[in-house]
Amino acid sequence: MSMPSTAPNLTGQTECGEDLRTPLRVFLRTETGSAVVLVAAVVTAMAWANIAPGTYETLWRTHLSISLGTSGVSLEMREWVNSGLMALFFFIIGLEVRREFDMGELRERRRVTLPVLAGLSGMLVPVMIYLAVNAGQPSVHGWGAAMSTDTAFALGMLALLGDRLPGGLRIFILTVTVVDDFLALVVIAIAYSGPVDWPALGVALGLFAVILAIRAADVRRGPVYAVLAVATWVPLQKSGVDPVVIGLAMGLLTYAYPASRSDLERATGLFRLFREQPTPELERNLRLGLASAISPNERLQQLYHPWSSYVIVPMFALANTGISLDGGQLADAFTSPITLGILLGFVLGKPLGIIGASWLTSRLSRGGLRPPVGWGATTAGGTIAGVGFTLSLLIATLAFSGRQLTEAKIGVVSAILCSFVLTWLVTWVIGRLPEPSRARALLGTEEGIVDLVPAVDVHRDHIRGPLDAPVTLVEFGDFECPYCGQAEAVVRELLTDFGDVRYVWRHLPLNDVHPHAQLAAEAAEAAGEQGAYWEMHDMLLAHQGALRGADLLRYAEELGLDTDRFHKALRTHAHAPWVAEDVESADLSGVSGTPTFFVNGRRHHGAYDIESLTAAVRAAKERAALVR
Repeated sequence: MSMPSTAPNLTGQTECGEDLRTPLRVFLRTETGSAVVLVAAVVTAMAWANIAPGTYETLWRTHLSISLGTSGVSLEMREWVNSGLMALFFFIIGLEVRREFDMGELRERRRVTLPVLAGLSGMLVPVMIYLAVNAGQPSVHGWGAAMSTDTAFALGMLALLGDRLPGGLRIFILTVTVVDDFLALVVIAIAYSGPVDWPALGVALGLFAVILAIRAADVRRGPVYAVLAVATWVPLQKSGVDPVVIGLAMGLLTYAYPASRSDLERATGLFRLFREQPTPELERNLRLGLASAISPNERLQQLYHPWSSYVIVPMFALANTGISLDGGQLADAFTSPITLGILLGFVLGKPLGIIGASWLTSRLSRGGLRPPVGWGATTAGGTIAGVGFTLSLLIATLAFSGRQLTEAKIGVVSAILCSFVLTWLVTWVIGRLPEPSRARALLGTEEGIVDLVPAVDVHRDHIRGPLDAPVTLVEFGDFECPYCGQAEAVVRELLTDFGDVRYVWRHLPLNDVHPHAQLAAEAAEAAGEQGAYWEMHDMLLAHQGALRGADLLRYAEELGLDTDRFHKALRTHAHAPWVAEDVESADLSGVSGTPTFFVNGRRHHGAYDIESLTAAVRAAKERAALVR
């Protein structure tokens, strides 16, 4: 172990910090923008329906037919949006949930229990409120319109309030809303579908069984699944069961995995072959090799998520929120049991159901099952879940017509506004709390999943900074990687700004693209053997273009090392086993590229500019203070 050394006071932001974006960061940015587009679509639909109501309804009731021989599907434009395009929306939701199950917070299965129970309670309580308000009324059969959180609006609202709430809340809300969506689809299929066409349903189930069979056979041809999914959608639509369920099912079936070093090295080899001989066959092999290195889940999310956020969900809003209103109609609506039942169900029932189930589960499990965030953030999550839109409007169109449908839509839209105001008030109150109380309210004391394997060992790892620091920043790096060189200035500024952070470098030489990285890593360890690890570490990153053997010997001489001893260590590869241990740690931790950072054992997702890493370190310090 090397003792801490003083880091120069370097400032600045890495050039790569603005360019590198993880899928999660891109996803969050997309939701922020799509929330604005969604609101604009709602406003446009409301204005259109009141300025030219005839043209609004005429457009969305226009029939569009697709025929193949004597068979085909003929639906109104609104039905194509609600049943066709929305299937793709639910496909995207299924993809992200599957990614969290395979690679994210939900891979530890016990963490699924609480949000599932919260999702169930968050549906039952609003339904009970709606039934109580509409007891004895003919409108009682519309109870399904008051139970389903809108995933797109909820995540968009969370993105807009992102600076006020912890990142862990997003996974909790996502899990709750997917449980919500799935059960809402079941409710639609059972309570709000027309007479079931059993032969058509049988065909759909048979096609879905084929999908399961080819997936079990590990078939990885996207067009095959796409054709079968569309083929399943057609008989589902004819069966009377809402066909959007196939979208969610296909998303949940699409596995996710991190890019492995072996796949990336294979892709590098294929590129070299193509560079030497650029033939169509080698180009095809290269494309397939690159595609196989990234999981289909992540590739499909990147491909379809912008379409879902910026086209499909706003199109749904445009097709379904056009309400022709006047003052008298609004006054009547807010005395209607339909409007009040939906409004109270969402604004009061959702928070009560989610917060109550979370608290009760935590109490009964004696703290074994707790929300991933503090109770203040959980409360904000409950109020955010009071946003009902997509499935609520879908059920409303199935349960009501005419004036009753208008009243239901007013209730849904009013719930969105009230939920946003209520969430803003919750975050405002939390923001006014003293610092320790605010941190506890937002972060809680639940320990997150540790991604780093093995944990930092002060007797083995090289550490820069206080050994007993509450925050540990680990970087997997490659001395020949230009991005690691750019990140070095950020790390040094971070260590200068925070006196209570310890920094660990673990080697991950990317030998397939950086031919001198392995020897440079061994050189750092050879210098460490003589008590100069960090001096050599800094020297190597400062001279990334000169890492040949002769260069390394010159650096050892400049640092005043015993060059004979240093040279012997390099010649015999005495420290190769140490480097191999670090590489094994990278493999166990799911790391395949450099630089990759871990903050207190949690992988840092996002850019590694000074702002991003400072925010991650500050949050880790606050959480560490709470659990001590």
